[in-house]
Amino acid sequence: MIPCLSGRITVLAALAAFTPVSAAWALDPVTFGDGEWLQLGAGLRISGTDDKVSGAPSKTDFNVDSFRVYVNGGLNNVFKFTLNTERAPDATIRVLDFYARAEFNDAFNIWGGRLLPPSDRANLDGPYYLSSYVYPGVVSNYPSIFDGRLNGSTIWGKFLDKKLVYAVGVYEGHNVNNAASADGGEPLFAGRVTYDFWDAEDNPGYYTSSTYYGKADILALGIAGQYQNNAVGTVLRNGAFSGVSVDALMEKKVLNGGAVTLEGAFYHYGTQGVIDVPTNYDGATPYSNVGGLTSGNAFLLSAAFLFPQQILWGQIQPVVRYQQFDADLLHTTTRQIDGGINYIIKGHNARISLVYSHTEQTNQPDDSKFLAGLQVQF
Repeated sequence: MIPCLSGRITVLAALAAFTPVSAAWALDPVTFGDGEWLQLGAGLRISGTDDKVSGAPSKTDFNVDSFRVYVNGGLNNVFKFTLNTERAPDATIRVLDFYARAEFNDAFNIWGGRLLPPSDRANLDGPYYLSSYVYPGVVSNYPSIFDGRLNGSTIWGKFLDKKLVYAVGVYEGHNVNNAASADGGEPLFAGRVTYDFWDAEDNPGYYTSSTYYGKADILALGIAGQYQNNAVGTVLRNGAFSGVSVDALMEKKVLNGGAVTLEGAFYHYGTQGVIDVPTNYDGATPYSNVGGLTSGNAFLLSAAFLFPQQILWGQIQPVVRYQQFDADLLHTTTRQIDGGINYIIKGHNARISLVYSHTEQTNQPDDSKFLAGLQVQF
């Protein structure tokens, strides 16, 4: 069921007041001599939603989806650090990233602390660098302790004019920090390889983006995998977790300022036939919402088109995306389709999004949601 028009107008009117009058801002690094430097930034995502679950009244909410403070610094050209914070769902501010960086050259670098492990493109995009405002949480389900992060260390590098990117690492995995029932303290191993057949993506580290708004011609193929022994289940019956994903991105510049963007991904998650039940599971909450790892197959398809015409401050980009997760042990299927329009003011640093999402899940009521969101970074 499509949300009521009045709810949409209310959401849009509220967000219009936050529309930026300029594109984005940048703070230059502050230097202290002897190669020492410090750089600050911030990110904000706010939205209004009109949500209709089948059989229930429509609900309108206004949300701070994300508020991040970015801090980067260095002692010299090799030894650096990153500290990012994030607003948690309970409105507290938590450490998102905190890691030391030893960056020797393009081919060999070491990051250690709390950070994003090698995984799928969606997770390495994070919410700020997707083509859609809505994170693809139906399919992207690698272990994490907070917003996709784990504690550990990553070795990464780039070869062949930065077109071949690798990242491998060892981390505290599932249950170690969440104190779940299979808590065996086993490490999680993760790796990813990406190759860019056209232009190099050339993002910071091994991180990614799902659209470059026509700044480059991209044809990228990525393969990621994670494994952790004794990661799921209970003390009496536990199993290993394994995850493998393949993702591809194509973006082609067209019409002198426009771009066609196509993205796809396939996932396979395994738990050795063990259902991962956290110790605090109440037995009533839909299992997909309680934080356990689920075995099964999933896929994602997405398409976007950036119109070349400038309208006031920015450009229009329609986006459509489909996700599906088939959980084999739970015998459930979740499907979600998102369709919307982005108004791109300055890339990922300033954009407004309108999104309609419809979600269907086995034995659960359908959910239809209209969202208007604003994203800014500096």
